[in-house]
Amino acid sequence: MAIREIRELGDDILTKPCKEVTKMTLRTKILIEDMLDTMYESMGVGLAAPQVGILKRIVVIDVGEGPIIMVNPEIMETSGEQTGDEGCLSVPGKAGQVTRPDHVKVKTLNEEMEVVILEGDGLLARAMCHEVDHLDGKLYVDLVEGELHDVTYEEEEEE
Repeated sequence: MAIREIRELGDDILTKPCKEVTKMTLRTKILIEDMLDTMYESMGVGLAAPQVGILKRIVVIDVGEGPIIMVNPEIMETSGEQTGDEGCLSVPGKAGQVTRPDHVKVKTLNEEMEVVILEGDGLLARAMCHEVDHLDGKLYVDLVEGELHDVTYEEEEEE
C-alpha cells in the first residue's frame, strides 16, 4: 500500500486520546495496511494510528510471529514485571529503561470487528502496553527510569 509519515515527539497529535472505531470501512482497512507497511519499513515492532496522524484506536504489532491488528484494544489484566530498554518510532534514535507488565491480556476487535482476547508475554506484552498508551495520548518517555540514551540502528528492534 503506502508508507505514511511517522509523527515525532513534539507533535501535538501524539498527546491526544483516540476515538473508538465503530465500523470497519475500506478507508480503515487501507489505514491498517499502510500502518503495517510503515511499521515494517521503519523496522519497528508496533505502530499506533496517532503515530501516522490518525486519531483512531488502532494498533499493529509484529514481534516476529506475524502481524497482530488490534482495534479498540482494552488491557484487561496484567501480571509480573519486566524492566528493559524501550524505544519508539516517534522518538527515533533514542531508548530508555521502562518497567512494564510481563504478561498482558487484551480484549480487542480484529479486522472483521469480532471480539478477540489476546495474551502476550515479554516483548509482546511490552509492545501491547506501549501501543495502547499511544491511543491514550501517552508516550513511553514519560515512564523512562533515568535518562534516554542514543541507540544505533542495529539496536532499534523494539517499538
